[in-house]
Amino acid sequence: MLRVLILGGNGFIGKNLADMLVNKGEFVISFDLQMPIKPRNGVCYVAGDFFDDSVLEKYTDEIDIVFHCICTINPGNSETKYLQGYEKDFIQTVKLIEIIKRKKIKLVFLSSGGTVYGKQEIMPISEECITMPINHYGNLKVCIENTIRIFNQLDGTNMKIARIANPYGPGQDYGKGVGFIDAVLKCGMGNQTLKVWGEGNVIRDYIYISDACEMLYGIAVYSGKTEIFNIGTGEGKSQKDIITIAKKWFPQLKIEYLEARNIDASKNILNNRRIKEIYKKDLLSLSEGMEKYYNYLIQNTCEERK
Repeated sequence: MLRVLILGGNGFIGKNLADMLVNKGEFVISFDLQMPIKPRNGVCYVAGDFFDDSVLEKYTDEIDIVFHCICTINPGNSETKYLQGYEKDFIQTVKLIEIIKRKKIKLVFLSSGGTVYGKQEIMPISEECITMPINHYGNLKVCIENTIRIFNQLDGTNMKIARIANPYGPGQDYGKGVGFIDAVLKCGMGNQTLKVWGEGNVIRDYIYISDACEMLYGIAVYSGKTEIFNIGTGEGKSQKDIITIAKKWFPQLKIEYLEARNIDASKNILNNRRIKEIYKKDLLSLSEGMEKYYNYLIQNTCEERK
């Protein structure tokens, strides 16, 4: 049994990761600023401030693996909150890395496959490509990645970087700034207007959250030397493709097209060759994943009304 600490355990990825790890029989500590509203059986929850050094020291004792899922900014707000990212997230993550090194813990850092690469010509994008972020969120992730690589090279630490594409599924909240599929389905269910930045031609690599978590677990137990892994499907779909699938449930979906944002790359598809050497199972297609998530949302809505 591995002792696993998830930093940011109340978040979208953190909650799903905790569920998956518990099902695999691991001992899971979920760390976040507050206790969860709906705790999951089998998970040990702790509340604390990530930016308190003494708290990090306390909860990293006797831990085998740390998943670092905390970030206080997102791609949408990083244009105005960039100093918060650099002054707080970056500095505190360096402190965490120092603790990881001293206590000989394995770290899996959740980076961003959607923003660290920026505008690339060759698709799908491999891990060897030069990172060229076009927003501060992506640049913050690259700064942390470079710090991790330097520690690995100089100190022999065992830290891994997971560049995650665009995950979607249970627990996501597009109101926090990310999650186009979540927005499409919830706007359709709520008879609300879906806002699309641009003309709907932005292409992304969408991966169902359970597939992403299984890949993250594969990285955690991987014993090789490779540092960086893309977490994606290797296939790109446009916003129009997603809307087309959703219209079988919401034929009258209301859409408002807004001016395109300069923080969004027009196309981003990740090469998943590396991670598929570790995680060999088939991935859900976009239509399969959307249907699975739609059914989940319908079931949860019905249960809430009871």
